[in-house]
Amino acid sequence: MITAIILASGFSRRMGEDKLLMKIGGKPLVEWVIREIKQSNVEDIILIYRKFEVKDIGLKYNIKTVFNENAHLGQSEALKLGIKNSKPDTNAYMFFVGDQLFINKYIINLLMEEYQKTTFPILIPCYDGKEGNPVVFSSILRSELLKIDGDRGGKVIIEKHPKDFKKIHIKNGKIGLDIDTPKDFKKIKEVIVKN
Repeated sequence: MITAIILASGFSRRMGEDKLLMKIGGKPLVEWVIREIKQSNVEDIILIYRKFEVKDIGLKYNIKTVFNENAHLGQSEALKLGIKNSKPDTNAYMFFVGDQLFINKYIINLLMEEYQKTTFPILIPCYDGKEGNPVVFSSILRSELLKIDGDRGGKVIIEKHPKDFKKIHIKNGKIGLDIDTPKDFKKIKEVIVKN
């Protein structure tokens, strides 16, 4: 079983406001991500949150929510909370960011299928050649993942294991886009309007 862990407890410092609650198409950004994961073949979903409005969106979709009381210590705290709250029979963790608006159930299912077929403990999607999310880590890396600290994520483990990952190439750069700044938000809104 693969557990989807949505890292949704950041501070959106570059945005200036909580980007996960900013709306596009009438829905908060994080809801677009949750909805697609929920419609995929993922059975176990955990939402790591800081704001209760984010928790409420998770509850609306009947997924497990975990409060990150140490969000101020950096991204690693959310990652570790997700792992610690996963089911014991989980054999991999799929880490999602809460602002990847164009992620969809087909890509999620493709990554799950590719992970089941590979012998590599790490699977990285590449959108038009650019590494992105969600990255999948085998539970054999659990103890290493739990040692990450500060404002760092799984990239630390990828760098430690340069021969232990497989890249999945996806010919659609749009799917890999996330939103960090007001300029990103404006650009993505324009993409949606065009479509």
